Amino acid sequence: MRVLLVEDEAGIAEDVIEALRGAGYVAAHASDGEEGWFLGETESYDAIILDLGLPRLDGMSVLKRLRAAGVETPILILTARGAWMERVEGIDAGADDYITKPFHIEELMARLNAILRRGKGQLTATIEVGRLRIDTRRMNVTLDGRGVAVSPLEYRALRYLAANRDRAVPQVELAEHVYESEQEPDSNALEVLVARLRRKLGAEMIATRRGFGYMIGGAA
Repeated sequence: MRVLLVEDEAGIAEDVIEALRGAGYVAAHASDGEEGWFLGETESYDAIILDLGLPRLDGMSVLKRLRAAGVETPILILTARGAWMERVEGIDAGADDYITKPFHIEELMARLNAILRRGKGQLTATIEVGRLRIDTRRMNVTLDGRGVAVSPLEYRALRYLAANRDRAVPQVELAEHVYESEQEPDSNALEVLVARLRRKLGAEMIATRRGFGYMIGGAA
């Protein structure tokens, strides 16, 4: 899963990015509103965390421009404590949730996970695909009730495929949601990653639809 953080305070940004990556997300960062607006409109993200007090272009303008451009990505806004009018305006402008500064990282992650679940029609922190269960809060994977040890990259790939289980995910899209931009994986790295998951879960769990991408299935 790929998340964009738009935040100009370096300390907050560093803490949030560390938490995102620790929770299995691919994290991108923009330090001002102009960059955040550009990335949010031109790149694919599963969620955006957007501070409202940004340089160059304020967060409320970024939010309104993204929604006016038809960007449907779930957006969690960060607001100053007591700025209730901002929160109301943000929700009215299309934000999915908000959290006030200062905040606890644990609450931020819980709210982020909640809007991601709602966006996928998922009611709990557990994703189930046939015999496979993924606990996104604990980052645990089980198959037929037995734990499966997966690496961080394997977990990212598996979670994204499971969250998009109703369609085939193109290789390029899956790679964007597994690898950080600075990692620059080899051309066959994703194929090797999927092959490892098939060995652990069974070859039938992840199908290749030629010309379309990978699709998770699994027998009931």
